[in-house]
Amino acid sequence: MIQDVNLYSLIAKHLDTASFRELNWTGSYHDYLRIVHENPSVARNAFQRIYDMIISYGCDEIPGYKETLEHFKFFDDPIDDGRDAVFGLQKPLTRLVNFFKSAAHGYGTEKRVLLLHGPVGSSKSTIVRLLKKGLERYSQRDEGALYTYDWQDEHGNWVPCPMHEEPLYLVPERSRREAFDHLNKVTGSRYPIRLEGSLCPCCRWYYNFYLDKYDGDWNRLIGHVQVRRLVLSERDRIGIGTFQPKDEKNQDSTELTGDINYRKIAEFGSESDPRAFNFDGEFNIANRGIIEFIEVLKLDVAFLYDLLGASQEHNIKPKKFAQTHIDEVIIGHTNEPEYRKLQSNELMEAFRDRTVKIDIPYITTLKDEIRIYQKDYSPNRVSKHVAPHTLEICAMWAILTRLEDPKKAQLSVMQKLKLYDGKSLPGFTEENVKELRADARREGLEGISPRYIQDKISNALVSEYEYVNPFMVMNELESGLKHHSLISSEELRQRYKELLAVVKSEYDDIVKNEVQRAISADEEAISKLCANYIDNIRAYTQREKVRNPYTNHMEEPDERLMRSIEDKIEIPENRKDDFRREIMNYIGALAVDGKTFDYKTNARLQKALELKLFEDKKDSIKLTSLVADVVDRDTQEKIDVVKNRLIKNYGYNEDSATDVLNYVASIFARGDAKDTG
Repeated sequence: MIQDVNLYSLIAKHLDTASFRELNWTGSYHDYLRIVHENPSVARNAFQRIYDMIISYGCDEIPGYKETLEHFKFFDDPIDDGRDAVFGLQKPLTRLVNFFKSAAHGYGTEKRVLLLHGPVGSSKSTIVRLLKKGLERYSQRDEGALYTYDWQDEHGNWVPCPMHEEPLYLVPERSRREAFDHLNKVTGSRYPIRLEGSLCPCCRWYYNFYLDKYDGDWNRLIGHVQVRRLVLSERDRIGIGTFQPKDEKNQDSTELTGDINYRKIAEFGSESDPRAFNFDGEFNIANRGIIEFIEVLKLDVAFLYDLLGASQEHNIKPKKFAQTHIDEVIIGHTNEPEYRKLQSNELMEAFRDRTVKIDIPYITTLKDEIRIYQKDYSPNRVSKHVAPHTLEICAMWAILTRLEDPKKAQLSVMQKLKLYDGKSLPGFTEENVKELRADARREGLEGISPRYIQDKISNALVSEYEYVNPFMVMNELESGLKHHSLISSEELRQRYKELLAVVKSEYDDIVKNEVQRAISADEEAISKLCANYIDNIRAYTQREKVRNPYTNHMEEPDERLMRSIEDKIEIPENRKDDFRREIMNYIGALAVDGKTFDYKTNARLQKALELKLFEDKKDSIKLTSLVADVVDRDTQEKIDVVKNRLIKNYGYNEDSATDVLNYVASIFARGDAKDTG
């Protein structure tokens, strides 16, 4: 019983009756006019509301290649704790937001169909889902409030406006200009109120009925109207619509614009009476919000013509009724094959002319691709241990399939991936990276979809193994290529296999370096080695001698020590002076700011010191003996120390740490070690 009470209290504490009453507010038309006077934003159109919704979550500036990019926090999905977050598409998303900004100010894009175009799995649907979900939530907030109205029929029942129209449409047309000019002047609204169009057929019937009844007295007419708060909802089909094409033979325009309710004809006497019509097509119910067309270019041509009027004139044509005004964002998405068919169809030139196309490509930056998989396969989402670098390796392969081979002969596709990810390579500047992107216009429009990667990770997770490592997933990725429906040629299939080999080689380097760092993770020893190196390069650059800590004699700088460290990061003999001066200048700049030098703040020097220490220690640990049948006790103790470091510092568990040590040991046993002399 106690447990039941506790469960009930947990449910009840989230039930906010005050909020319910606020969202279900009703009042007179005069009450609403006061609300508009105090807060004219309630009368915004659909484009203005969506734009304000996006920017209400804030925007950060992030550095790009020779430019500053905008990051709109709305696309991190703060509404649902990041479940539908969109990563790494700053430029396309900025173009999307600019579309809404232009439309909000009436600069022309409000008369266009917004078309998201890109390969399968590039987050087109996710972006639309975010907009729809965000609009629902925004309509529940004070700053996103909007209103509609109901009519009182002759029996005293309240009949809602079937298209959730803005109550200001009830202002007589001859009064609108003066009334709205006054309102815009006194409120100073960011968006001046300008109503286009007129009432829907059903509301027009009631309007004319009461106007006739009261001999043109608008004040008495408006007494039969109640205004209420409108909360948009996709599930309730209020302000948010979704249309998915069916077989061409079964497509019916009434799905978009409504149909006659034959059961009500007997009640109202005529099929041309708007009260006998169901204004429940997707265009009707999406009024005041947004309508999504899934795979829009698969629509029958007649439907596409409906879109022309809906976008350009903001009008739809219900059966047996006049043109009816709508206020909604029309957004569709499609893939490249469908769009190519549109381009080749001369009959669809008018549709192309009324479309704003925004490319939504695949991600081409590694860190952003990794975030996609971390969202689904983080430790709090899956019960099995996922070994370090598993998701990184998957993301790396996915990115490689989307990149074009570099035109520069000295640059590999893996190096290109690293440059795109913000890594620095000798001889390449940010300007070079910008040029690389400009030379490869189609990057991100082809390649492997994140969905394919997610399917293969899932396959590995449900296998009989206790944990998942990169090799298990790479095997899944390769075996799945045989049956991949979107791979158009054997040549492409072979290229993807070769890229898996590139990724495997990169993984070898990653884990070798990781094990090396775990072996040499004695910070005290690295600090001593660093201090010795700094003393020597200071003496070298200042043409001085250095004190030998053992003999206490002043000696020439130890060139052999300095070069043994610099060789680890491939500093050539003819560049050693520049590198040493660079380090000393860095230390000097820190000293000016009152800061102390720490080798960890210089990634290249840290790597060089760790590799040098590893080289000095590797013989004592005898890592290659791991592949032998017998390991002596002393070596086993040292290996256990390394294994514990891998678990503590790098995210392995007991099994994955043992396996990665065995794997790296086999590499060293084959004499395949890199950067170890």
